[in-house]
Amino acid sequence: MTSTPAAYLHVVRSGALTTVQDAGRPGWAHLGVGRSGALDAPAARMANRLVGNPPGAAVLETTLTGCAVRPDRPVVAVVGGAGCPVRVDGRPVAWGEPVRVPAGAVLEAGPAVTGLRSYLAFAGGLEPDAVLGSRSADLLSGLGPAPLGAGDTVPLGDPAKPSGRVESSGPAGPGSAVGPGDPAKRCGPAKRRGPAERCGPPAAAGPVPWPGAPVELVLPVHLGPRHDWFTAPALRTLLTADYRVSPHSNRIGLRTEGPALERFRTEELPSEGVVLGAIQVPPDGRPVVFLHDHPTTGGYPVVGVVAERALAGAAQAVPGTRLRFVRS
Repeated sequence: MTSTPAAYLHVVRSGALTTVQDAGRPGWAHLGVGRSGALDAPAARMANRLVGNPPGAAVLETTLTGCAVRPDRPVVAVVGGAGCPVRVDGRPVAWGEPVRVPAGAVLEAGPAVTGLRSYLAFAGGLEPDAVLGSRSADLLSGLGPAPLGAGDTVPLGDPAKPSGRVESSGPAGPGSAVGPGDPAKRCGPAKRRGPAERCGPPAAAGPVPWPGAPVELVLPVHLGPRHDWFTAPALRTLLTADYRVSPHSNRIGLRTEGPALERFRTEELPSEGVVLGAIQVPPDGRPVVFLHDHPTTGGYPVVGVVAERALAGAAQAVPGTRLRFVRS
């Protein structure tokens, strides 16, 4: 039986799209269930480590316009990923570093200035009900918690109880120095705060280098399995042409604008399994790179597959970003 959470995160502003994400649910593709999980996985892991969580703990993933949340207990939080202004109760605080958020204060991640997706990590993690071992929202299948809206609540984990985290063990970052006796635990609502109860980074935190958003996105491609369904000029086009990231991209796939790829074979392809990073070519000929909420099967030919390590850049590429595919 699941115990009742001691604290919640209240959504004040949900922005364009805010979801709960963790490391996803790999291993279920044979049952038609995709991986899901944070699109910029390195950013989510770094944010977790800075607040002392296991790297796969659940975080908030925002898209473009940020979000605002209010915890009902003091918590240490980090906003990372896409660069954006960060405020606690309207006062500017550090982006990319741990900050203390008092009970009842509003933590706001503003609109992205660089990149596309920001990640909000909280000491103890977030604890909505897990589905198939993950707390991630899958927008295609509908598994996991629904996208958040104003007025929603998300259970907060207890940073003092590892059993409340998504993972039972793992490397902890600088934020792990924040314990139950830290001033963050004594930081009350703004109207009751004293001089010693200010918001700010824990004393152990220091500057952390975060990857910048790509000015140009270069995606390494391993051709196949259906590259032989395309003409030789089409394959040259794929590997030499300039594309742009389409504004119709989402968590399911990164769509492109640019030259169409001509097919050598035009018959129907029976549906077959597809993987994270697969480059599917729909009837309009413009490549689509499957991201974490992709379907597990598809009926359009896959001309190649992008290495997973390159997909974090795709998660932060804003519409209009120049895109090149290169053979790996």
